[in-house]
Amino acid sequence: MGYSILFLSAFGAATIIPFYSEIAYVGMLEQGFAPLWVWLVATAGNSLGAAVNWILGRYLTRFETRRWFPFKPDSLHRGQAWFQKYGVWSLLLAWLPIVGDALTFIAGVMRVRFELFFILTAIGKGARYAVVYLIYTGFFA
Repeated sequence: MGYSILFLSAFGAATIIPFYSEIAYVGMLEQGFAPLWVWLVATAGNSLGAAVNWILGRYLTRFETRRWFPFKPDSLHRGQAWFQKYGVWSLLLAWLPIVGDALTFIAGVMRVRFELFFILTAIGKGARYAVVYLIYTGFFA
């Protein structure tokens, strides 16, 4: 049950819905769950949540003028210009709060090849959870 909750919280945290998975992540470490599995489940959930953003960006931009669309047209175009300037390597920063969600959405809009998108995003998200683990263990203290 714990891994399911962690997966869902990590998945939710990566979508355009504001959510934080670090509490579940550290909570599972506190409870003695295997750190490698906790890291793998959180990274997988967060990476697959980002894939949802890519899919939304890839296939829903035709609705960008609708009121319910998550980004206003001018902010969407600014995001596209930013992504063109910094390129696909910026996906390594997809772990950043708020900015990362928009970045993964824009990657879909810009039709970044999904395989490349997923690899770069997963690397960044996995690195973030590794740093959270190192902070938890006191590695930087």
